Amino acid sequence: MIAGLAAYRRHPWQRQAPDPPAIWAEGGSRLLDFGGEGPTVLFVPSLVNRAYVLDLTPARSFMRWLPGQGFRTLLLDWGWPAEAERGFTLTDYVAGRLERALAAAPGPVVLSGYCMGGLLALAAALRRPDRVRALALLATPWDFHAGPDGPRRARTAAALLPGLETMMEPTGALPVDAIQSLFALLDPFGIAQKFRAFARLDPGSERAELFVALEDWLNDGIPLPAPVARQCLAGWYGRNEPGRLAWRVAGQVVDPAAWEGPAFAGIPERDRIVPPASAHAAATRLRQGATHVAAGGHIGMVAGTGAERALWQPFAAWLRRL
Repeated sequence: MIAGLAAYRRHPWQRQAPDPPAIWAEGGSRLLDFGGEGPTVLFVPSLVNRAYVLDLTPARSFMRWLPGQGFRTLLLDWGWPAEAERGFTLTDYVAGRLERALAAAPGPVVLSGYCMGGLLALAAALRRPDRVRALALLATPWDFHAGPDGPRRARTAAALLPGLETMMEPTGALPVDAIQSLFALLDPFGIAQKFRAFARLDPGSERAELFVALEDWLNDGIPLPAPVARQCLAGWYGRNEPGRLAWRVAGQVVDPAAWEGPAFAGIPERDRIVPPASAHAAATRLRQGATHVAAGGHIGMVAGTGAERALWQPFAAWLRRL
């Protein structure tokens, strides 16, 4: 493991891909335009990780691949939460910033949310169906208590909130290191395993470069505004508000069954961050939902060596049928 850590630290790869132009900006958030001719697909990532996981490397960029398939591709980069954003709630992000990004996009759009971004995209689509022609939920949690281990794991996460309050008090946000620790708890032995495996790779191989790119992204996190952290840990994980149809945005209940348009649910079969049972709970409520179970894990489905076959191609095929 130590050899793998040392090999990662001395690896020469660095991210050099320039950001495309932004067609809209507000605060630290930008709507990046990757170009393409055809229907517009707007991607909404999580609030706790950098958006560029969907534009990881030139060879592993979902955002740069999709325009070549005949679709204009936009990515909402939430950016670093400054003083104003640190007071935001989920309603502020959805009914405020995301809706204004939707208004700036050439639409109506196919609104595609990844991970936590899928919950935000669903809420926005229900509020603004005039701006959304179809909805895609990629590795999106819904029933946080689903599965045999779901309730215990979710309530364990929620029980950490009182101790995290003292960490959030100085800056009004949950620090990156605390978020990293929470993710590490999902698979405590995975860190050692992945670095042992990396130590055996040829440093010049594509797999080694992809590992470094993903590890750099994982370590390039974003603080989570304290009000959102409380809503997610206590409301989503503790009380399972989405799965119980008790989660509201600007007073409106968020329910996948209320979405009347076409929908796509991409669910990784080996997801350790969003258990497949949690994601399937949303997929089964979609009225016109097409469910695709993808080979791979939570990140591998969108950015791994097999991502094009696992998700990109099936997703593009669904887009063409709209």
